[in-house]
Amino acid sequence: MANEVTSAKVRPITSAPSRRGRGAGVPPEGDVTERPFISNGMLAVLMVIATEMMLFSGFIGSFLIFRLSAPFWPPPALPRLPIEVTWVNTGVLLSSAVTMFLAVRAVHRNRQRVLRQWLVITGILGVTFLAIQGSEWVRLVAHGLRLTSGMYGGTFYTLIGLHGLHVTAGVLWLCGVVALAIRGRYNARNAAGVELCAAYWYFVCAIWPVLFVLVYLM
Repeated sequence: MANEVTSAKVRPITSAPSRRGRGAGVPPEGDVTERPFISNGMLAVLMVIATEMMLFSGFIGSFLIFRLSAPFWPPPALPRLPIEVTWVNTGVLLSSAVTMFLAVRAVHRNRQRVLRQWLVITGILGVTFLAIQGSEWVRLVAHGLRLTSGMYGGTFYTLIGLHGLHVTAGVLWLCGVVALAIRGRYNARNAAGVELCAAYWYFVCAIWPVLFVLVYLM
């Protein structure tokens, strides 16, 4: 009887539950996975921006060579550039950088409706900038300033047109981001799409004041 009682009190020693069912390579609970300092997507966008900066630098250097070597700029027979309207248009584009910043802040705070609003406003400002610039181009062409109007017309349309193409690309990218934001794609943990578009848009807005001073005011 004593042997039976003793054996009943003895419990078999079992091994600790295996964690292999969690999947290979999955860290235990409580472990924190460090995020990279910069994502691959952002690194790619920064490389594109660096390439575009070198492109603009080359065209700006060519413009300065022709501008500083010309005895008269602009030539007497060609129309002057619309400075007053371009001042207003500059304010429109720089305002879009502020609204884009507010959109990024909204997505980081999980404010979906505010995110969509600021993205849409940014797109509207970008389209407005292109529309004002396009209308001024139509007037300049009507007054005789064309791409073939010597170095003055050639450098103007090349530099400003190149920037206009970048703004157009940014607006198209922004339209795609708005479409995804409407579907609820972005939140505080998944804001990369908004951040990448914002980085490109900031570049487009930052390069314009340089062009405005050199081409319109210098």
